Amino acid sequence: MSHLTLSAEQAPVRFDADLLRNLRRAGPRYTSYPTADRFSSQFGYRDYLAAVAARRTRGAGKPLSLYLHIPFCASVCYYCACNKIVTRRTEKAAHYLAYLKREIAMQAALFSGMNEVRQLHLGGGTPTYLSDAQIDELMAHLHRHFTFASDAAGEYGIEVDPRSVTPERIGRLRQQGFNRISLGVQDYDEAVQRAVNRVQPQAQTQAILDAARQHGFRSVNIDLIYGLPEQNAATMAHTLERVITASPDRIALYHYAHLPHLFKPQRRIDTARLPDADTRLAMLGLAIDRLGAAGYVYIGMDHFARPDDELAVAQRQGRLHRNFQGYSTHADADIVACGVSAIGAVGMSYSQNVKTLEAYYERLDRNELPIERGITLSMDDALRRSIIGMLMCQFELSIEAVEQAFPITFGDYFASELAQLHLLQQDGLVSVGPEWLSVSPKGRLVIRNICMVFDRYLVLPGSPAAPAATLVPRFSSTV
Repeated sequence: MSHLTLSAEQAPVRFDADLLRNLRRAGPRYTSYPTADRFSSQFGYRDYLAAVAARRTRGAGKPLSLYLHIPFCASVCYYCACNKIVTRRTEKAAHYLAYLKREIAMQAALFSGMNEVRQLHLGGGTPTYLSDAQIDELMAHLHRHFTFASDAAGEYGIEVDPRSVTPERIGRLRQQGFNRISLGVQDYDEAVQRAVNRVQPQAQTQAILDAARQHGFRSVNIDLIYGLPEQNAATMAHTLERVITASPDRIALYHYAHLPHLFKPQRRIDTARLPDADTRLAMLGLAIDRLGAAGYVYIGMDHFARPDDELAVAQRQGRLHRNFQGYSTHADADIVACGVSAIGAVGMSYSQNVKTLEAYYERLDRNELPIERGITLSMDDALRRSIIGMLMCQFELSIEAVEQAFPITFGDYFASELAQLHLLQQDGLVSVGPEWLSVSPKGRLVIRNICMVFDRYLVLPGSPAAPAATLVPRFSSTV
């Protein structure tokens, strides 16, 4: 058994409130490295074409992951930080779908001959804002332009608002080819739901979860958020009890980031009703305790999974990966992203589409992919991406493996980073040796802080290089 597998099985996460309180700061979530704030408008359509051409010569056998962004919602949830369009004019979705299909066809032409899809994710917004007929049309279009792995070999997921679907529609989604489903819940407490404009009775959510089981979905995820208005340890305990009884395969427990200067819907939240920092920590500790006691494995960041779930298995086997959709089992898949604001990752590049419908339609009318910005990774970027990915997913890395993959001597290249890590080692967060860099059980909850050591773009407050306004406030709190 490998060093990695032993650590994953024998070292559950450890909650240390005092430590977390001292280490709380703003920082990236590392769904990519470099992070999206480093993307530049100097990267455009031609750079993306170059990345695809490089893939054709060096990685044509790799599978693809498709991400489609459906931005429409029927109502606004006040906490939401997603790129969305709140409207009840369903004809807007029909118009958008026509353009989305054009973008899909353009992407498919670029990937001709190397277009096997093993992962598909529909996110939003609310993907089920589209009707059954529209999703039928979209899925048929995808299958005309790409080759899909079998249902057993592929992961085909969709995000669902339980308020917007019926149990019968869940059966239809399974027939349409989806085998994974994620249910937005956030909190079962009615006062919390009213405070964020998302009233969602437990019975309604449970009916959708039961339908997903009945129709053979391979994995069911529930999204929760802690830090919302009206929440406290008691309301969180009640919600956790209901979630554990429902027994989803995965649970995502997100920390609410209140950034009303960036996200207008959050301005409707009464800040006086938000829980304070110590209450948020108490809710996190309670969740870790209750979910662990119920048998869930802490995957990392904000994700928990049953031990037999593919995420937990992938972590034990060293195959876990992290991308813009969170944790994934498909580390070798390039991401082809379609729709407004969608972010893709092809080879040594990231790219993001334009963020408004007007710009999206205008680019496609010019027969151009609607890419607005992105980045081509340097060797240093690729090296640090690899290190951050290993730490985020496996909580450790082999120094020898890094040196074999990149033309560096670890100790020399990362001399300043190792000095910072030794300070973290004094707090019992990491162990730094000649062969391994390992995160301790109590360090796992501050993995973002640890990864920030390797982020060469990040300017931390108080550092000699920090300007009056640093980059850090654009990120959410690490705890």
